[in-house]
Amino acid sequence: MAKDPKFTAREVAQIGWYTARMAKRSIAGENVHLGDLERKVERVIDGAREREAREAAELAAAEKAALKNRAKNARNVRK
Repeated sequence: MAKDPKFTAREVAQIGWYTARMAKRSIAGENVHLGDLERKVERVIDGAREREAREAAELAAAEKAALKNRAKNARNVRK
């Protein structure tokens, strides 16, 4: 299983809400269906993983652009 990403405050609140709803349903008995809430939690976690990957890609692109600009500025200074 992949490592859980860092969650935003909204994602933590959503997971907490769904977990509380699952706990409330569990009080009703062992045969109560929790699959819909489990899928919602997984969807929040998957969304957080996608967000974290997207942010990492954007950061890498920004660092690459900054490095390119520094190299370009260094060439202009020597001329």
